[in-house]
Amino acid sequence: MKEMKTRSAALWTTGCMAAGSIFSGCTSAKSAEQDMADRPNILFILSDDHTSKAWGIYDGILEEYVKNENIRRLAQEGCVLDNCFCTNSISVPSRAAILTGAYSHRNGVYTLSDALDPEADHIAKRLQAGGYQTALFGKWHLKKQPAGFDEFLVFHDQGEYHNPIMKSAANWIDDDKGRQGDTIPGFSTDIVTSQTIEWIRNRDKDRPFMMMCHFKATHEPWDFPERLKDLYEEVEFPYPDNLLEFGPESSGRKFTGQPLEILGGRWETSSENRDRSGGFFYPELPFSTKGLNQEEKRKKIYQKLIKDYLRCGAAIDENIGRLLDFLDQEKLAENTIVIYVSDQGYFLGDHGFFDKRMMYEESLRMPFVIRYPREIPAGSRNQDIILNIDFAALLADYAGVETPEQSQGRSFRSNLMGQSPADWREAMYYRYWTQHTNRPAHIGIRTGRYKLMFLYGDPLHTKGSEDKTTLPAFEFYDLQADPYENKNLYNDPAYAAIIRQMKTDLLRIKEETGDTDPDTPRMHEILQAHF
Repeated sequence: MKEMKTRSAALWTTGCMAAGSIFSGCTSAKSAEQDMADRPNILFILSDDHTSKAWGIYDGILEEYVKNENIRRLAQEGCVLDNCFCTNSISVPSRAAILTGAYSHRNGVYTLSDALDPEADHIAKRLQAGGYQTALFGKWHLKKQPAGFDEFLVFHDQGEYHNPIMKSAANWIDDDKGRQGDTIPGFSTDIVTSQTIEWIRNRDKDRPFMMMCHFKATHEPWDFPERLKDLYEEVEFPYPDNLLEFGPESSGRKFTGQPLEILGGRWETSSENRDRSGGFFYPELPFSTKGLNQEEKRKKIYQKLIKDYLRCGAAIDENIGRLLDFLDQEKLAENTIVIYVSDQGYFLGDHGFFDKRMMYEESLRMPFVIRYPREIPAGSRNQDIILNIDFAALLADYAGVETPEQSQGRSFRSNLMGQSPADWREAMYYRYWTQHTNRPAHIGIRTGRYKLMFLYGDPLHTKGSEDKTTLPAFEFYDLQADPYENKNLYNDPAYAAIIRQMKTDLLRIKEETGDTDPDTPRMHEILQAHF
């Protein structure tokens, strides 16, 4: 501990001398110490694919079934964001956007196959330079060695649910260079929480901290600890109204997506081979749909998915409870900002789908709750359009440091206090870059009521894309009349004027964000032909 404090003091002094423009509190040793004591701690809890309908605080058909005592506690003691969205609904790009505060086209992380450059400026580096202690435990998934953290221990690649391999600075190897690290016994969500608690307990208590606690859950294969195996044992979950949408004919959507039957096939293959087929080891096998008709097959797949998924999510809630109880015991709750957020949403049988990526609400929405007793009204909700590129600016605002150099987001600190700026955004821009024939690359704009998507359907040389194009197409939804996006209204004459305006707005907001496709003339050809 003495060594940690000495190193911390040295970092703080160096930061004051060399980074005055980054951190403004360095006037004298005494005032600096007081300034640091007044700054809030930050506990940033991030999960993977934990969609809003599985939180139990966003309504929906699963609300009564979700085990969410501690998520609900955070909501009751803080603020829930009702319109928080990701700008590219896939894990690696979303995590890069959270850290850098920048869209994919600016931070250079477009697809799952990309990596965050260790030299890139991001919020952890800014806080570290400003005197904060920083740490990261759990899922990193950005492939190259984390930078800006005093200490880290992260999963290799996606990580395993049981006995995960974890890497630190001492044994680091990039994810694409091989599988290396220490095997940590136990269940991953429990392990990450224990590591988080231990680090906070042993921190330098004279300086604030920023801890990033990243769970693998609720990513496929949705495993859970043994203690939760009987949860929901006899439950039959309610079905989404559009579960039995077996194709785009009735809805008018322009892509096939990932139907649940693909997932059922993975389970059946794993049941037959009893190995890590497809890179995943699924719980609760064997599984079979042999002899069932189309409707029965989909319903059986859905029931298993929800049972596994909610058990996996229940472990998150339990561990959030451990973290909140620890903050109470250490008398840290009052001056610690606690954020719980998922990196994107997920389809749980909606439209007959699983997975994410597409700009539909289930995938686009990032459930988000934040507690800061000193400032944020308890039990409040906010309706403003907040984006993952805003997170870095918010944390920088609270910490009194500048935002990362590429940041395009905006702090929503005043929004959380019920004082939203008059010029706050009324629309958001989205781009999913990876091209697959069943999930085409697309751009889109969403306002409070309407959504316009343009599926441009071209790989444009992005990593991980299929070398196949799809026909460009539009989808338009009135979210007030059709919140579940069951009917593509692009060709409805009643909306013709609104659609014309939104097409203009989409091109404008695309350019305003700096997404100008300077190196892909093919994109300009596609846009010119369809706008």
